[in-house]
Amino acid sequence: MTAPTSVLHIRVDDETEAGAVVALDALGLSMSDAVRLVLHRVATDRALPFELGVPNAETRAAMEEAETIARRHRSRFTNADALIADLEDAGIR
Repeated sequence: MTAPTSVLHIRVDDETEAGAVVALDALGLSMSDAVRLVLHRVATDRALPFELGVPNAETRAAMEEAETIARRHRSRFTNADALIADLEDAGIR
């Protein structure tokens, strides 16, 4: 005989759900599988299976910039050369 089960209902925006479905499908998991895994880890470890933290000022500024760019549906750079030049100026290779 199998153990009794519960049905959970969660609310999440459509974009988040769609992105999660794609990512989980690539891992061979369903949404239900992923939720069960997270809940199992919470119950077993008595903690979330990932670290939560408050982003620092630089990260918050980057997140705000990304949100602004996404709302405007445009990139910060006019072409790939401008992006590469900016990365090189920042010492990122």
